[in-house]
Amino acid sequence: MSTQYDAVVVGAGFGGMGAAIQLNRLGYDNLLILERESDLGGTWHVNRYPGLAVDIPSATYSYSFEPNPHWSRLFAPGAELKRYAEHVADKYRLRRYMRFGSVVTGAVWDEADAHWKVSLADGDPVTAKYLLTATGFLSQPKKPDIAGIDTFGGKVIHTTAWDDEYDLAGKRVAVIGTGATAVQLIPEIAKVARELTVYQRTPIWVSPKLDFPVPKAVRRAFAALPVTQRAARLTGTALLELMMVSGVLHYKQLPMANRLGKLWCQAHLRRQVRDPGLRAELTPRYSFGCKRPTFSNEYYPAFTKDHVHLETTSIAKIDKAGIETADGRRREIDVLVLATGFDLWEANFPAIEIIGRGGRDLGKWWRENRFQAYEGVAIPKFPNFISLNSPYSYSGLSYFTTIETQMRHMDRLFGAMRRRGATEFEVTQEANDAFLDRMTERLGDSIFTLGNCAPANSYYFNPHGEATLLRPSSTLNAIKEAQSFPIEDYTFA
Repeated sequence: MSTQYDAVVVGAGFGGMGAAIQLNRLGYDNLLILERESDLGGTWHVNRYPGLAVDIPSATYSYSFEPNPHWSRLFAPGAELKRYAEHVADKYRLRRYMRFGSVVTGAVWDEADAHWKVSLADGDPVTAKYLLTATGFLSQPKKPDIAGIDTFGGKVIHTTAWDDEYDLAGKRVAVIGTGATAVQLIPEIAKVARELTVYQRTPIWVSPKLDFPVPKAVRRAFAALPVTQRAARLTGTALLELMMVSGVLHYKQLPMANRLGKLWCQAHLRRQVRDPGLRAELTPRYSFGCKRPTFSNEYYPAFTKDHVHLETTSIAKIDKAGIETADGRRREIDVLVLATGFDLWEANFPAIEIIGRGGRDLGKWWRENRFQAYEGVAIPKFPNFISLNSPYSYSGLSYFTTIETQMRHMDRLFGAMRRRGATEFEVTQEANDAFLDRMTERLGDSIFTLGNCAPANSYYFNPHGEATLLRPSSTLNAIKEAQSFPIEDYTFA
């Protein structure tokens, strides 16, 4: 087959759009962005549950080269993130590349033609010189494996497929899950439901949410003087870096930063929940940072309402009309809400079957040889392939930090390739191994190694029990290495 495109990008969320913008900057214009959903925006298109909002300050949750001065709140609601995604797509003319409703089933490196052959569920395959996967870390919904769940006769709603037409008012609602999504959703359901029962497997660390409407005068200042918004972004990033990167990834060197984060959350819980029994049930038994903490001022108070119940006994089974716990108690419900998160490792690493040089199956190779990716973007035996959702790729708390770090890596890599008159790149096994050893060593200083993470049920940990999702370095270090990694770590042809 002839090579149809310079590059195929899988995913039209912020990661995929960032990759396309960078490819344009590098001179590539013959692009195809394949998106399985009906529109762009990734998680901000799919998710629309009540209470949806960004869970870090809005100023840090955007491309640094395309700031949005118009956020209505410090923590912007989900609809504004969707509009921001549409703005970016329009300004950078990305819609011309996008093909919606296109489910990618796999990709194979064709050694004879030196290009990627990408298969689609409905349609002919397409070919491209370069393949970039931007399928998102949280893109494959997870359904809980609970006996009888398919027999429930009432309404079932997963948070990733919210039914806007269904009215929860006056209903007996059960929510399974207490992760970051549930923290936003539960207070909203508590406002309308006749009775709400929350089934908790693992509590979550919750800190106060300093949220407020952004005054119009401030928004005007951000628009007129972008440097003011850059200052706000820098401040927010520094605080997140202190809490997450310093206190979690550098726990050995800075245990006090981690302790301060824990004490901050504990004080918030004590202020909002006076009942010591309820407070104990809402207190995590794992070390702060073993799973992503979140922010809320309404989550804890929801459980102090008479019609809201916290259930910490494990679920034994679900029947046609209710839920029975392991101690034999049963509660009848009308609506079952699944806030059970995403299948991060089994269904998402990788999200599609990818076959590289010599028939190497990426998913199989990762599971047999540890999850790994050089600088979080490249894998040996996978030429002309950039994996934007990879082990050791997530840097800091804002996804945009990760995106822009990878864009810098692309800039250096593709620039070096073109200066050599080459059209192919592939990371060497030696460079990959050295990077993996370095990341493994650094994780030895983290809360993931030194803390009590076993009770956390954290998606940070892969099936091997290794915390390989986050890059164990500072954001500044990740950016520096993306701009200065040794070009010799790649071979070119």
